[in-house]
Amino acid sequence: MHRRELLLVGPAFALAPFALVHAAPAPLMLAEVYRRGMPLADYWVSEKYDGVRGYWDGKQLWTRGGALVTAPAWFTAALPRVPMDGELWAGRGRFAQTVSTVRDQKPDDAAWREIRFMVFDLPAQPGGFNARLAALRKLLPLPAAAWVVAVAQQRATTHDELQALLDKTVRMGGEGLMLHRGGSPYRGERSADLLKVKPYDEADARVLAHVPGKGRHAGRMGALLVEMPDGKRFKLGGGFSDAQREHPPAVGSWVSYRHNGANSGGLPRFARFLRVREDLAS
Repeated sequence: MHRRELLLVGPAFALAPFALVHAAPAPLMLAEVYRRGMPLADYWVSEKYDGVRGYWDGKQLWTRGGALVTAPAWFTAALPRVPMDGELWAGRGRFAQTVSTVRDQKPDDAAWREIRFMVFDLPAQPGGFNARLAALRKLLPLPAAAWVVAVAQQRATTHDELQALLDKTVRMGGEGLMLHRGGSPYRGERSADLLKVKPYDEADARVLAHVPGKGRHAGRMGALLVEMPDGKRFKLGGGFSDAQREHPPAVGSWVSYRHNGANSGGLPRFARFLRVREDLAS
């Protein structure tokens, strides 16, 4: 690709920065992708919530990318001084509303009343996930903070049971499922101790440049040149609305895309844009 093909300075979404205060991101558990044939007997299954990853360190609330969340005082005042890992969530199909609320430096009280902190783990609790889940169920619910919710966990020990649960969740508007290995300690890294199950593959990439459009997209963004975490690069050109092509994600930002597996070179097949990852630091 020649440099003359790239529009290196492109307009960002008309959004305020996610947060003014950043810190080194907390080492959170990150999920690998479930593949058919993986043993399921030791896993707990929960819904995958389409929100913003939230980490409560016992004193302050942070995003996965290390941005300080400016929540109203009432939202955090009742939280225990115990680290909690979860998802800030406004409900199914309301991802954009969640991001808008969570990134606001002047918290909108009414909007925050719609947010729930869906807690699925206690990072500082010793032992495997079975022990941490037992401790979480004792800790929550909190009488003074109904918006803090322990994520419901159940078992699905065969692929067919898991697929049936996935189908039911998606029909109800859910994004997918998460699997926690019962015997696993909390490790701040990506591993098979945590798996995500979705009806399609999903991944994140960083925007390197805007590629000018041709034909009906002449004069606006035709594709994004993006870089995967392993350094591979490709053009992401599908899944954008006309408005997003007029005001594409900023160079340096992170985006999520859906795809159908990878080709022999490790690049995603049939990749389509999903959303800007406002919760990841640029």
